[in-house]
Amino acid sequence: MDDDERPRRRSSEGDFGAASLLASESLERYSLDELDARIALLRAEIDRVAAHRDRSFAHRSAAEALFRPRSS
Repeated sequence: MDDDERPRRRSSEGDFGAASLLASESLERYSLDELDARIALLRAEIDRVAAHRDRSFAHRSAAEALFRPRSS
């Protein structure tokens, strides 16, 4: 991704903190090994966030089922 194609960090809504910083960082200075290590780390983080999202969805679904009005 060229520098002009990188997402820009926003200070208002839509800012995801460290993810925004990572997305806007130039990758030119990294070696191939460093890029591979970064990809592995980012994939692990994606898996962690996805697992948290899935647990949150399951928790919310269980709460909605528990508090849903019963139909007669």
